[in-house]
Amino acid sequence: MKLPKRIILSLLPALLVAATAASAAQRSPEDTVRRYLSSIQEHRFAEAYDYVSSTLRGGKEREEWAKEQQYIVQMGEVKIFGFQVFDAVVADDKAKVPNILKSQDKYLNQLGLDEYEIYELIKEDEEWRIDQQTLVDGSDRAEYFPGH
Repeated sequence: MKLPKRIILSLLPALLVAATAASAAQRSPEDTVRRYLSSIQEHRFAEAYDYVSSTLRGGKEREEWAKEQQYIVQMGEVKIFGFQVFDAVVADDKAKVPNILKSQDKYLNQLGLDEYEIYELIKEDEEWRIDQQTLVDGSDRAEYFPGH
């Protein structure tokens, strides 16, 4: 049975929304961090909004938050050269994702040294979202980054 073209076109938006929602629900903590960092690296700040918690959004709508991130990246002359995301440690609706960030900026990392980070994620609206990011030094580094 062949469906008329207008019926198929009318169903298309609903199918796209369903596919996007299913993809987000299946996104792992590691995927969330990778997508977030890729979005920031490629200056797709409005997209990065999808990967952070309501706490990190600070009550801001997508456009305002994205403009703020763009300003921070531009003023700090932030350059992300790459990142290496490690396996998450998941406990119920929380996860910690280690990452080694290769970046450089005007204020805190002028030499472009590797930054050892832990991204803390929570489940919010059935999706993994970044809720906090911490730099790791000393003995904590060995716990999350064995061999580094």
